[in-house]
Amino acid sequence: MIKILPRINELAQKERSYGLSYAEIREQQVLRREYLHEIRGQVETTVTNMTVIDPLGADVTPNKVKDSR
Repeated sequence: MIKILPRINELAQKERSYGLSYAEIREQQVLRREYLHEIRGQVETTVTNMTVIDPLGADVTPNKVKDSR
């Protein structure tokens, strides 16, 4: 689990209820950027470690994925 997610959710809830101060808006932006960076890293790791096999059992992993390993 991503550790900053509870704080992101807390700020989102506060934004809907009362609004945020300028400092909280900046914090929310930074936390969202960090969150997206983390998610993109996880997706990239998953894709680069993937092997694609066709129904005949041959490895048909795209060269772009193989080269990124």
